[in-house]
Amino acid sequence: MPNTIHVAEYLDLDVDSERWHCHSCGHDVGDARDNYKKGLLIYERDPSEVHPPLIDGEFTFAPNPEWIRILEFYCPGCGRQVETEYLPPGHPITHDTEIDLDSLKRKLASGQLRINEHGKLEVAK
Repeated sequence: MPNTIHVAEYLDLDVDSERWHCHSCGHDVGDARDNYKKGLLIYERDPSEVHPPLIDGEFTFAPNPEWIRILEFYCPGCGRQVETEYLPPGHPITHDTEIDLDSLKRKLASGQLRINEHGKLEVAK
């Protein structure tokens, strides 16, 4: 994909189609104007499974599931773990990556920015 930006370790952005893709397998994860996590598989982990108690008793140094939940996000195409979140119960999934696609497209078209051979954005010289 020639106009693809490597946004995160396992997440790419196809600027032309405005779609998120898995960096590992290329699976289309969803609309780049929306939260990419909506297109991933979500597994909610038991905090005590991830952080087992260190000692017996009331204060175990393990996260309390009434106070925290752990969400893991996986690519539906290849099963690659893309992201993990620690959230309070009831809190919506974090929308942590929002790119101004219109501005990005203008800067790419004008030559202010370019995408190098590794999928990284560079200021044009």
